[in-house]
Amino acid sequence: MSPTPTLGRSLPGSSFTQGLIWMGLSMVSFIAMSVGSREMAETLSIRQVLFFRALVGLFVILAVGRAVFPEIRRMQQVPLHLARNVVHFTAQYFWTIGIVLLPLASVFALEFTMPIWVTLFAWLLLREKVSRQRLLATAGGFIGVLVIVRPGIGMVDPAAGLVLIAAAGYGLSLIMVKRLTGHCSPGAIVVWMILIQLPLGLIAALTDWRPVHVTDVPWMLVAGIGALSAHFCQAQALKRLEASVVIPIDFLRVPMAAVVGFYAYGEAIDLWVFLGGGIILLSNLQAVLAERRGQMTGALDAEPLVKAQPPHRS
Repeated sequence: MSPTPTLGRSLPGSSFTQGLIWMGLSMVSFIAMSVGSREMAETLSIRQVLFFRALVGLFVILAVGRAVFPEIRRMQQVPLHLARNVVHFTAQYFWTIGIVLLPLASVFALEFTMPIWVTLFAWLLLREKVSRQRLLATAGGFIGVLVIVRPGIGMVDPAAGLVLIAAAGYGLSLIMVKRLTGHCSPGAIVVWMILIQLPLGLIAALTDWRPVHVTDVPWMLVAGIGALSAHFCQAQALKRLEASVVIPIDFLRVPMAAVVGFYAYGEAIDLWVFLGGGIILLSNLQAVLAERRGQMTGALDAEPLVKAQPPHRS
């Protein structure tokens, strides 16, 4: 496998600490992408939003991603890249509809039903061990999400259903990324994403094209660079951490989105958001501390509830 770009090796600390830093950067980037996408959708169609995000990403990788081009030319894992990006593109379309129609905090809260799928897929497809701490962190995070959306429990907006479908798609896509990190560098995974999703976005955008204004360009840059950065940072984190560790940490995007929605769009925020965020934070903290203790002592703090099984051979 080609070496990870220099940026991925320049962070201080252990591999575990680096994974946490990359996850933090990924969360900030996802929030930026969300805001940029919502602003673009004020004048452009959802399909154009996806296309221009990918187009900005293409210019970025042409400028800074040339180091991974030799790896791309080796054409490793192309069928898996194709499958991952078709699933991811479809999930993005549904998710962006939710970003436009629903409060930011509600979208991220609904999206985080994804860990249920990821934990299952990580066990079934990656044969990862799922420890007691990770299961508790996932369950605690999901409870926190339910607390956050409780005031809107009567919501029947069809967009909420689309976000739930997107969450399942993201879960499957994330597992595919985890599989790809065993064969490809994070930079190559992001480049393949742009190369596959750009033509998909163009075809979709041409079916619902609207005039583009100069004022849309800054938001294209925010959304496009944010999307590229989010996926690169997430791939870097997954290279250092198991998927079932990454997802509980990523729950922190929910209270972050609630705060951004309040200040940027005047979306209502109340005690339930902060209570749910506190539950999420405590759940994450216990998982992180347990993982750190395991690394420091060289032993697991608890026996896995679900143990990895070798693949059956016929």
